Amino acid sequence: MGTIHLEGLEKWFGDNQVIKGVDLDINEGEFVIFVGPSGCGKSTLLRLISGLEEASRGTIVIDGKDVTALPPSGRGLAMVFQSYALYPHMSVRENMGFALKTAGLPKAERDEAVEEIARTLKLEDYLDRKPKELSGGQRQRVAIGRSIVREPAAFLFDEPLSNLDAALRVEMRFEIAKLHERLRSTMIYVTHDQVEAMTLADKIVVLQAGKIEQVGSPRDLYENPQNLFVAQFIGSPKMNVMPVSTIDGTLKLKGQGTITPPTPEAKAATQIGIRPEHIRLGDKDGAHVTGRVELVEYLGADQYLYVDAEGVGRLLMRLSGLETVKQGSTVYLHFEESLVHYFAEDGKALPRFASAAAEPA
Repeated sequence: MGTIHLEGLEKWFGDNQVIKGVDLDINEGEFVIFVGPSGCGKSTLLRLISGLEEASRGTIVIDGKDVTALPPSGRGLAMVFQSYALYPHMSVRENMGFALKTAGLPKAERDEAVEEIARTLKLEDYLDRKPKELSGGQRQRVAIGRSIVREPAAFLFDEPLSNLDAALRVEMRFEIAKLHERLRSTMIYVTHDQVEAMTLADKIVVLQAGKIEQVGSPRDLYENPQNLFVAQFIGSPKMNVMPVSTIDGTLKLKGQGTITPPTPEAKAATQIGIRPEHIRLGDKDGAHVTGRVELVEYLGADQYLYVDAEGVGRLLMRLSGLETVKQGSTVYLHFEESLVHYFAEDGKALPRFASAAAEPA
């Protein structure tokens, strides 16, 4: 089990509305990640689901049961916080088995359950240690193990890796992905790190100002953003966006070249977007943009070029680290036209394909 249904969910703190009518369905076994800028309401939404915050309006249903008015203990969920929240005077074994002890489970059964989870999380050698004797990654695994042992309907993670250094975050990201693969439990995960979102999620929920902007798989959001906000939020480095004007059925980049819109709807675009990896260097003939290289960031396999282009501003492109481009040189940028995105004045994405354009709104 582990299905979660949110309908018309709202949260007010005094006169400030931070969650604005959220509707969302989370299926059994899904790994769902809430992302968005600071203050968008992602942690508040997680706390509403957990019961740590009381909903102002709306309904929360878990496994077909309305739990909107129930306390956290009545929802069958387990939460893993940014802070490990381990009992410092207890061993790893005692920390992981504490919830089972308070539930009255006999010691032999507690130990068996804890040892099974410890094997899953590679903590067998640390069961008799205190939290202060563990690394940050090990402490986080203990916190996760303490949640698993309760066999909850779903796991809720509130930025669990943000206190770890870069190397440990990569390691723990792998561990959490493998854990989900083994358990096939429903997991909801809040992060500000879109790399975590793109690599872990089955489904990403992009939030802004208390509202859902788009829900979809990482590939859906990356390839088919529904609006300018999602287009620029998903993807690292973020999408380049440039103003355009319509001239004789083509779109003109200010002071630069032109691009032919692929659908009648795309002719109404006031801005276009292109991801850094979808730009290539080429000859002057047919170039969409001409500019001067302001900075080259060499990263080994890749390098980033910051190009100052008159009329459209600074563009960022990603290319192979094998190419040699000098700072200060003039470059001619060619866009992969099939991968250009088109946006209306209100920021909504316009159809890029004839089949999509033919579909009713």
